[in-house]
Amino acid sequence: MLKKHSRAQIVATIGPASKDKKVLIEMMKHQMDVCRLNFSHGTHEYHAMLIKNIREAAKAVGRKIPIIQDLSGPRIKTKSGHGIAKTFKSVVTEKDINDVAFGISQGVDYAVMSFVGGGKDIRDLRKAMSKLGKIIPIIGKVERKKGVQNIDGIIAESDAIMIGRGDLGNEIALEEIPFVEANIIKKCRAAKKPVITATQMMVSMVNNPSPSRAEVTDVAYAIINGSSAVMLSEETAIGKYPIEVIKYMEKIVLAAEKHLGPTTMARL
Repeated sequence: MLKKHSRAQIVATIGPASKDKKVLIEMMKHQMDVCRLNFSHGTHEYHAMLIKNIREAAKAVGRKIPIIQDLSGPRIKTKSGHGIAKTFKSVVTEKDINDVAFGISQGVDYAVMSFVGGGKDIRDLRKAMSKLGKIIPIIGKVERKKGVQNIDGIIAESDAIMIGRGDLGNEIALEEIPFVEANIIKKCRAAKKPVITATQMMVSMVNNPSPSRAEVTDVAYAIINGSSAVMLSEETAIGKYPIEVIKYMEKIVLAAEKHLGPTTMARL
């Protein structure tokens, strides 16, 4: 029997550290609610294996676990990791269209549009989906200054929002990120749309069995500010402690929710 479950959801990125069914089952038992697949890495064959394992694990624990397909957009590799290409025709690339066709064929629940600059980018992806024969819900990922500036239009066109703080930190001053995050959350709640706070939430747990005090505070304030969901990236994809990080995150979210009082939030 599952223990008390947080109202906010925990999204976990699935990768080499968490791909096995036994690990996925334990993560689901400890309140992983949504699985994210990062299409900046891996083949369709690899992602098909992940989807199969996720679904079999979810069936084993008797839970419905939505699957998010995170499209790469005009992402390029850089010396410091990755970033957005300097020039591109559209944030919806040919690779994205091929990937979303695969995602639709696999029955994924959401597609994330990376590097969204405005509402038109969401409409462009929806138009591409329409040509493929099925439109699935779209999560607009805000990780560019242009996206912050055009946030109202992006929220209006998207089914949900993801705040991608990693790449966003390359475009705006780091000290501004907490205030941008809080403002986007507020706008999403007003629009009654789910909002995911993402990137580096508990990144020290890639190598350590417990989080830093600052990370605990970061997750707690994302919940207090009204996030519908908090997301783990490399912590669960390649980290040493994919199950432990879910346990810690759920404890923090539950503790933060004690200070929220009665509230409703949009869910994925």
